[in-house]
Amino acid sequence: MEKLNSKVPLLAGVLAAIGASVCCVGPLVLLALGIGGAWVGNLTALDPYRPIFIGVALLAFGLAYRQLYQVRGACAPGAACATPAIAQRQRIIFWVVVVLALCLLLVPTVAPLFL
Repeated sequence: MEKLNSKVPLLAGVLAAIGASVCCVGPLVLLALGIGGAWVGNLTALDPYRPIFIGVALLAFGLAYRQLYQVRGACAPGAACATPAIAQRQRIIFWVVVVLALCLLLVPTVAPLFL
């Protein structure tokens, strides 16, 4: 089996986090941009699928973590994976994306506290 690219699980996690928060964050963003209408209320139709999106996001981030920290395959000299600076940059990007995605996932839970 070919080694899984670490960008794929990270991208999947981001998309799943966006999907999990679209029911609550989406209408707020659209209203802040001045876009409104009755159809904005239809975005809450995705709310029942929120736990599935959260599970997919956490699974994808777990796979990305595993790829970045635990699975270190053989790397040809001169390849991008052999450069420590590139690996460090990938890890920094991973943690920034994870923190931002977790913020998106927590918005629907924390938002009622401010109302």
